[in-house]
Amino acid sequence: MAAPEQAGVVIEHPNRETDASRITRFAVCALLLASAALIAVVLIGGWDALQGMRAVGIAWILAYLGFAWYVARWNRGVLPVIAALCVIMAIFALLAVPSWFDRTASGYAQPTLDANVLGALTAIIVGLQVLLALVAAQGFTQAWNVEVERPVGSPVSADG
Repeated sequence: MAAPEQAGVVIEHPNRETDASRITRFAVCALLLASAALIAVVLIGGWDALQGMRAVGIAWILAYLGFAWYVARWNRGVLPVIAALCVIMAIFALLAVPSWFDRTASGYAQPTLDANVLGALTAIIVGLQVLLALVAAQGFTQAWNVEVERPVGSPVSADG
């Protein structure tokens, strides 16, 4: 929770005003939402085949939606957690890709969505997670949390 503002003092966050920070925040939010959507499609499309991963998939979707909300509010603290979870999800998805393509052989029950489609979507999730981990790590280095106090009425300096 932010500290109450003192009378006559304005708290500014100069690193949030840069274009790079705004683009990074947008990219992290967009990638989190896209990841949650793709995970949801794979989860729903392969519901019968994902016996042990149903709860994990639901938890991952909820976590990504929560993280997107925090990042949209300039919370920098969740960025390393996002990067770590992206690596774990990328490993899970990378291991799952061949399994989905193997399900096209005879003897396997077909999931709701075609196994080849689920395999392709899972492969896309791998790339998306790697990209999200890199963008989240970049966002963490931008120091969104830096605060500068200045008296009310004083001009904003050129260096922030």
